Amino acid sequence: MIASAVFTVNAQPPEGDAKPGDWYGEKVDPKESVALKDVALKLKGGSPDFESVKVKAKVVDVCSKKGCWITLELADGETAMVKMKDYGFFVPMAAIGKTVVIDGEVKMKTTSVAELKHYAEDAKKSKEEIDAIKEPQKEVRVTAKGIVVIE
Repeated sequence: MIASAVFTVNAQPPEGDAKPGDWYGEKVDPKESVALKDVALKLKGGSPDFESVKVKAKVVDVCSKKGCWITLELADGETAMVKMKDYGFFVPMAAIGKTVVIDGEVKMKTTSVAELKHYAEDAKKSKEEIDAIKEPQKEVRVTAKGIVVIE
């Protein structure tokens, strides 16, 4: 009984207000960050992956189950998926709407239908929205070593 209670408590995003200066994962110095939308445009134009870069963007969504992924705003309503390196840290729901700087890797990735459906379930999308996912999607993917809230 205790093990299941511990599991239930841990199966949610961490507590926290995600205030400016709060960080998750490795500590990040926000200086010399670049707009994620600019990096995404370069990737879509054929640029090689960015293996180590600090990007800045607004958080659109956070995994409601554990805080294990976030999505960031790009241009024209597009978003980029962020996963935490080695599943090593999580982000609170309070990060939604905040501007963050992420230190990590940014690349183009083809995401499978199964993975897209999994993210849609985590985001509590309707059954109809989940069932409508039929094709893999090429998207900007960020692997975060650390995240700091700046606004």
